[in-house]
Amino acid sequence: MSEQKAKYMIHATIKADGTIQRKDVVGAIFGQTEGLLGEELQLRKLQRTGRIGHVDVELNSNKGKVSGDIRLPSSLDQVSTAVVGAALETIERIGPCKATIKVATIENIHSVKRDTVIDRAKDLLLGIVNEGSNDSKSILDEVRSVLTLGTETNIAGMTCGPNAKDSEALIIVEGRNDVRNLLKFGIKNAIATMGANVKEELVDLAKKKSNVTAFCDGDRGGKLLLMELSGALGKSLTHIAMAPESREVEHLEGKVVTKCLNQKETAAKAITRIKAQLEADDDGGTRKSGTSNGSREIPDNIREWSAHMSDLKKNTAILILEDGSASEPIGASKLAEFAEGIEGAQCLIVNSKISERMVEIAEVGAIPSVLGSAAGKGQSDSVQTYSMSEME
Repeated sequence: MSEQKAKYMIHATIKADGTIQRKDVVGAIFGQTEGLLGEELQLRKLQRTGRIGHVDVELNSNKGKVSGDIRLPSSLDQVSTAVVGAALETIERIGPCKATIKVATIENIHSVKRDTVIDRAKDLLLGIVNEGSNDSKSILDEVRSVLTLGTETNIAGMTCGPNAKDSEALIIVEGRNDVRNLLKFGIKNAIATMGANVKEELVDLAKKKSNVTAFCDGDRGGKLLLMELSGALGKSLTHIAMAPESREVEHLEGKVVTKCLNQKETAAKAITRIKAQLEADDDGGTRKSGTSNGSREIPDNIREWSAHMSDLKKNTAILILEDGSASEPIGASKLAEFAEGIEGAQCLIVNSKISERMVEIAEVGAIPSVLGSAAGKGQSDSVQTYSMSEME
């Protein structure tokens, strides 16, 4: 009987005080159980009729002693198979050697195969689902791309979405591909500057809007364009949104676009911060966090928030939230997760040196400033850092 037709597999171990061979073990199994189990469970007869299968014996010899494993397939019912297993344990000698056989387990082959089928089916199903999901996403993106490309228009040669002219809100981006990327995610009120110079038509259009947001790339070029837009639009520019550090708007995923726009800053606040960053870059990086008081102007809100430092334990932090209130103190291990989940936070205050990790947490959470108890190595183009020594 093949293992495939068996319902159960008897697994047993064998130990013998002497040298024995496989044929000795098989002989003992059939010979010493004969007459013990009655006519219905004679192993030789059961093997001839296919109810008991081939006895598989593996032996290892070490220093004159032998140990090994026995596997005996059975298509008998549960009770009969258990009786056969118990009968194996009655064998005390094999040839001239004292021996011990112990049944380790009786395995339900059908159950094992069923579990294997279930596990494999799960893997196959996940493969189908994942592949189908990716295919669906690809199809949707391709179709959406065709539709959105068909809805783009232009004003005075500037590529824009279909709602840019009539919507009360306007999003200004740099190029045609930025507009197309936003269209993919249903944002239809964007317009591209289409070059370094801000056109008069864009200035006039912005004056008619109640909300104008500049959405710029997260590199130096994006910041320079922002400065130009600020100069040309003046008070018409109400908000600023920046792509993550070193990323471009045309390549952003939908969830990143949404997060950036949700975390936009008022124009005046953002322009002051970004202008200071550009000036620091132009000065060769000499105006860094930790310089003595008087080397740069510290914003009033930073000075005000610095009062929270005295209430913080070492290596704990708080966030200044969008409404100006302070969060509960946060331990270092939970800070990254907490900061990423809060939208609109204005400052990270930490009672420790400003590390690269602290600045990285601020970057990921789109937090524009970090105040530490002391200056450190953490620096970033998108995060302004301050130390308590500058508050004196």
